[in-house]
Amino acid sequence: MAAPPEKKESPSVTERVLALAGERGYLRPRDLREHGISRAMLPYLSGRGLLVREGRGLYRLPDQISENKSLMEAARLVPRGVVCLLSALRFHELGTQSPPEVWMALPPKSWRPRLARPWVRIVQLSAEAYAAGIEEHRLDGVTVRVYGPAKTVADCFKFRNKVGLDVALEALRDCLGRRKATVKELWRYAEIDRVARVMGPYLEAMV
Repeated sequence: MAAPPEKKESPSVTERVLALAGERGYLRPRDLREHGISRAMLPYLSGRGLLVREGRGLYRLPDQISENKSLMEAARLVPRGVVCLLSALRFHELGTQSPPEVWMALPPKSWRPRLARPWVRIVQLSAEAYAAGIEEHRLDGVTVRVYGPAKTVADCFKFRNKVGLDVALEALRDCLGRRKATVKELWRYAEIDRVARVMGPYLEAMV
Protein backbone atom coordinates (compact mmCIF):
# COMPACT_ATOMS: atom_id res chain seq x y z
CA MET A 1 0.00 0.00 0.00
CA ALA A 2 1.44 3.34 -1.06
CA ALA A 3 2.27 5.80 1.66
CA PRO A 4 0.03 8.87 1.78
CA PRO A 5 1.60 12.00 0.29
CA GLU A 6 3.42 14.18 2.76
CA LYS A 7 1.64 17.38 3.67
CA LYS A 8 3.65 20.56 3.36
CA GLU A 9 3.65 22.57 6.53
CA SER A 10 2.20 26.03 6.25
CA PRO A 11 4.66 28.82 7.05
CA SER A 12 4.53 30.01 10.64
CA VAL A 13 3.40 33.51 11.53
CA THR A 14 7.04 34.43 12.19
CA GLU A 15 8.09 33.18 8.76
CA ARG A 16 5.27 35.10 7.11
CA VAL A 17 6.22 38.35 8.86
CA LEU A 18 9.91 37.98 8.00
CA ALA A 19 9.10 37.15 4.39
CA LEU A 20 6.91 40.23 4.21
CA ALA A 21 9.71 42.35 5.69
CA GLY A 22 12.10 41.02 3.06
CA GLU A 23 9.63 41.81 0.30
CA ARG A 24 8.67 45.32 1.41
CA GLY A 25 11.89 46.44 3.06
CA TYR A 26 10.10 48.05 6.00
CA LEU A 27 7.01 47.01 7.95
CA ARG A 28 4.36 49.01 9.73
CA PRO A 29 1.46 47.68 11.82
CA ARG A 30 -0.96 48.29 8.95
CA ASP A 31 1.10 45.96 6.74
CA LEU A 32 0.36 43.10 9.13
CA ARG A 33 -3.31 43.98 9.40
CA GLU A 34 -3.62 43.52 5.63
CA HIS A 35 -2.54 39.90 6.14
CA GLY A 36 -4.58 39.23 9.26
CA ILE A 37 -1.54 39.19 11.56
CA SER A 38 -1.45 40.85 14.96
CA ARG A 39 0.61 44.03 15.17
CA ALA A 40 2.07 42.66 18.41
CA MET A 41 4.32 40.45 16.25
CA LEU A 42 6.48 43.46 15.40
CA PRO A 43 7.75 44.28 18.92
CA TYR A 44 7.83 40.54 19.70
CA LEU A 45 10.17 39.78 16.76
CA SER A 46 12.18 42.90 17.52
CA GLY A 47 12.73 41.61 21.06
CA ARG A 48 14.02 38.34 19.62
CA GLY A 49 16.45 40.16 17.34
CA LEU A 50 14.68 39.07 14.17
CA LEU A 51 13.54 42.61 13.33
CA VAL A 52 15.08 46.00 14.04
CA ARG A 53 12.94 48.93 15.18
CA GLU A 54 13.82 51.97 13.07
CA GLY A 55 11.31 54.36 14.59
CA ARG A 56 7.81 54.49 15.95
CA GLY A 57 5.92 51.68 14.25
CA LEU A 58 8.67 51.05 11.65
CA TYR A 59 10.63 47.80 11.49
CA ARG A 60 13.15 46.19 9.12
CA LEU A 61 15.26 43.06 8.84
CA PRO A 62 18.62 43.25 10.68
CA ASP A 63 20.68 43.04 7.48
CA GLN A 64 18.57 45.50 5.50
CA ILE A 65 20.72 48.50 6.37
CA SER A 66 23.93 46.90 5.05
CA GLU A 67 22.27 46.00 1.75
CA ASN A 68 20.75 49.46 1.30
CA LYS A 69 23.64 51.61 2.48
CA SER A 70 25.32 51.82 -0.93
CA LEU A 71 21.98 52.58 -2.61
CA MET A 72 21.33 55.41 -0.17
CA GLU A 73 24.80 56.87 -0.67
CA ALA A 74 24.50 56.62 -4.46
CA ALA A 75 21.08 58.30 -4.35
CA ARG A 76 22.58 61.23 -2.44
CA LEU A 77 25.53 61.58 -4.82
CA VAL A 78 23.59 61.09 -8.06
CA PRO A 79 20.20 62.77 -7.44
CA ARG A 80 18.90 62.13 -10.96
CA GLY A 81 20.02 58.51 -10.96
CA VAL A 82 17.58 55.60 -10.84
CA VAL A 83 18.73 52.25 -9.45
CA CYS A 84 18.54 49.79 -12.31
CA LEU A 85 19.61 46.44 -13.79
CA LEU A 86 21.55 44.18 -11.37
CA SER A 87 21.13 46.52 -8.39
CA ALA A 88 17.37 46.75 -8.99
CA LEU A 89 17.18 42.96 -9.30
CA ARG A 90 18.90 42.67 -5.95
CA PHE A 91 16.59 45.26 -4.39
CA HIS A 92 13.48 43.39 -5.58
CA GLU A 93 15.03 40.00 -4.70
CA LEU A 94 14.86 38.73 -8.26
CA GLY A 95 17.43 36.24 -9.46
CA THR A 96 20.75 35.50 -7.79
CA GLN A 97 22.86 38.54 -8.69
CA SER A 98 24.79 40.38 -5.99
CA PRO A 99 26.67 43.18 -7.77
CA PRO A 100 29.63 44.90 -6.07
CA GLU A 101 28.70 48.21 -7.70
CA VAL A 102 25.51 50.26 -7.83
CA TRP A 103 23.92 50.32 -11.28
CA MET A 104 22.12 53.58 -12.02
CA ALA A 105 20.33 54.97 -15.05
CA LEU A 106 20.48 58.56 -16.25
CA PRO A 107 18.65 60.37 -19.05
CA PRO A 108 20.38 61.15 -22.37
CA LYS A 109 23.37 63.49 -22.46
CA SER A 110 23.61 63.55 -18.67
CA TRP A 111 26.86 64.29 -16.92
CA ARG A 112 28.43 61.03 -15.79
CA PRO A 113 29.75 61.37 -12.23
CA ARG A 114 33.09 59.84 -11.35
CA LEU A 115 32.74 58.43 -7.87
CA ALA A 116 35.25 56.33 -5.98
CA ARG A 117 32.80 55.37 -3.26
CA PRO A 118 30.44 53.80 -3.86
CA TRP A 119 31.42 52.55 -7.28
CA VAL A 120 28.50 53.61 -9.45
CA ARG A 121 28.03 52.08 -12.88
CA ILE A 122 26.03 54.36 -15.16
CA VAL A 123 23.87 53.48 -18.14
CA GLN A 124 21.93 56.00 -20.20
CA LEU A 125 18.39 55.54 -21.43
CA SER A 126 16.17 57.44 -23.82
CA ALA A 127 13.95 60.05 -22.19
CA GLU A 128 10.89 57.79 -22.40
CA ALA A 129 12.67 54.68 -21.11
CA TYR A 130 14.36 56.65 -18.33
CA ALA A 131 11.10 58.14 -17.02
CA ALA A 132 9.05 54.91 -17.11
CA GLY A 133 8.54 52.55 -14.19
CA ILE A 134 10.24 54.55 -11.42
CA GLU A 135 9.35 53.68 -7.83
CA GLU A 136 10.38 55.76 -4.83
CA HIS A 137 11.41 54.02 -1.61
CA ARG A 138 12.29 55.65 1.69
CA LEU A 139 15.35 53.99 3.18
CA ASP A 140 16.37 55.38 6.56
CA GLY A 141 15.05 58.79 5.62
CA VAL A 142 16.62 58.82 2.15
CA THR A 143 14.45 58.67 -0.97
CA VAL A 144 15.90 56.11 -3.36
CA ARG A 145 14.46 55.83 -6.85
CA VAL A 146 14.38 52.28 -8.22
CA TYR A 147 12.87 50.84 -11.36
CA GLY A 148 10.01 48.43 -10.61
CA PRO A 149 10.31 44.70 -11.28
CA ALA A 150 8.72 44.69 -14.75
CA LYS A 151 10.81 47.64 -15.97
CA THR A 152 13.95 46.08 -14.53
CA VAL A 153 13.35 42.82 -16.40
CA ALA A 154 12.86 44.72 -19.67
CA ASP A 155 16.03 46.72 -19.00
CA CYS A 156 17.98 43.49 -18.53
CA PHE A 157 16.92 42.39 -22.00
CA LYS A 158 17.79 45.83 -23.38
CA PHE A 159 21.26 45.64 -21.84
CA ARG A 160 21.68 41.89 -22.26
CA ASN A 161 25.14 42.48 -23.77
CA LYS A 162 26.19 44.07 -20.48
CA VAL A 163 24.46 41.82 -17.92
CA GLY A 164 24.11 38.61 -19.92
CA LEU A 165 21.09 36.97 -21.52
CA ASP A 166 21.13 34.30 -18.82
CA VAL A 167 20.61 37.01 -16.18
CA ALA A 168 17.70 38.48 -18.14
CA LEU A 169 16.05 35.08 -18.49
CA GLU A 170 16.50 34.29 -14.81
CA ALA A 171 14.98 37.66 -13.90
CA LEU A 172 12.00 37.09 -16.20
CA ARG A 173 11.38 33.59 -14.85
CA ASP A 174 11.65 34.74 -11.23
CA CYS A 175 9.47 37.80 -11.82
CA LEU A 176 6.68 35.64 -13.25
CA GLY A 177 7.11 32.83 -10.73
CA ARG A 178 6.97 35.15 -7.74
CA ARG A 179 4.23 37.28 -9.26
CA LYS A 180 6.24 40.47 -8.99
CA ALA A 181 4.62 41.74 -12.19
CA THR A 182 1.87 40.82 -14.61
CA VAL A 183 2.36 39.73 -18.19
CA LYS A 184 0.69 42.95 -19.30
CA GLU A 185 3.20 45.04 -17.32
CA LEU A 186 6.13 43.10 -18.75
CA TRP A 187 4.85 43.60 -22.30
CA ARG A 188 4.35 47.31 -21.68
CA TYR A 189 7.92 47.92 -20.57
CA ALA A 190 9.32 45.64 -23.25
CA GLU A 191 7.65 47.91 -25.80
CA ILE A 192 8.92 51.07 -24.09
CA ASP A 193 12.46 49.63 -24.08
CA ARG A 194 11.97 48.40 -27.67
CA VAL A 195 12.87 44.82 -26.82
CA ALA A 196 9.46 43.23 -27.41
CA ARG A 197 10.79 41.16 -30.33
CA VAL A 198 13.68 39.87 -28.24
CA MET A 199 11.83 39.33 -24.97
CA GLY A 200 8.47 38.32 -26.44
CA PRO A 201 9.26 34.70 -27.40
CA TYR A 202 10.74 33.98 -23.97
CA LEU A 203 7.78 35.58 -22.23
CA GLU A 204 5.29 33.60 -24.31
CA ALA A 205 7.14 30.37 -23.55
CA MET A 206 6.98 30.97 -19.80
CA VAL A 207 3.27 31.82 -19.43
